[in-house]
Amino acid sequence: MENSLKALGLTDGEIRVYSAILDLGSCGINKIHEKTGLERRTIYDVINKLIERGLISWTSENRKKTYRCSHPNKITSEIKAKEDELKKLEGEIPGFIKKFNSKKPEVMAEVFRGQEGIKAIFEDTLNYKEVYFIGGGGYVIDKLPFYWENYNRKREKLGVKWMNLVRADIDEKNIPRGKFMFHKKLPNDFSGAPSVIFIYGNKVANVLWGEEFFAFVIESSEIADNYKRYHKHLWGS
Repeated sequence: MENSLKALGLTDGEIRVYSAILDLGSCGINKIHEKTGLERRTIYDVINKLIERGLISWTSENRKKTYRCSHPNKITSEIKAKEDELKKLEGEIPGFIKKFNSKKPEVMAEVFRGQEGIKAIFEDTLNYKEVYFIGGGGYVIDKLPFYWENYNRKREKLGVKWMNLVRADIDEKNIPRGKFMFHKKLPNDFSGAPSVIFIYGNKVANVLWGEEFFAFVIESSEIADNYKRYHKHLWGS
């Protein structure tokens, strides 16, 4: 129950006091202190906050206050209020995106490292209808075989087309194949380091499949367009 109440934004102290009163029923500060082990001053502060939220109520008899939890339906109304707030926030996301894009520099660059970093780039390519490669060597099949199978299923389902210029020395069995996937071989001069250029949307990723996976991603429509023209020239020739 404690973890669930955190979803309402309650602090650990508020959860402990609320849970104690729920277990004890109508009770005074002494009982709450014994149950929670919190200092009395802290308990008073927490109780006041819970009263403000309508989660507990109090009565006074012979100058002695006792506390009890409000009906749990109050939590339902709190959840509904949270849902309304989140729905309102969701409606404002387009405005956030507009502001974000207006302040975004024309050229952005990011560095990715390790398997998870490379996977993040592959997942990002699924947001685009076409992906162009220069220097493909089938490295993802060789180095991340289980991930590749899952990724390729998603790619085919989404209809993402690959235009893959592979290295001349690549083993045929390592050439990625599937629906919406096309490849041509580069001249022998392009054989060499295990690096591949990904071009998709307005992004260009230089991926190095060395001992440590590393990628440098540039986001620029001008640079991406130049690389696409470069790819088109190589593909045609």
